[in-house]
Amino acid sequence: MRIAAGQFKAQCLQLMDQVQQSREEIVITKHGKPVAKLVPIEESPTQSIFGYLRGTVEVVGDIVSPIEEDWEANS
Repeated sequence: MRIAAGQFKAQCLQLMDQVQQSREEIVITKHGKPVAKLVPIEESPTQSIFGYLRGTVEVVGDIVSPIEEDWEANS
């Protein structure tokens, strides 16, 4: 669907509801040329931050025991 900017301005809230319900985009024109597009938002389920990276790290070897390497720390 295409609509002139002036008409869009007058019917903005109604057109937003229409896009949400019909899931069809609206192209807004100015002097007959497309300038903007009103599209429905793709709602995705929110993911919890906990466990987000599960399965992306691989532990190789012992990560708890101290290593046998001397190092010096400045105090």
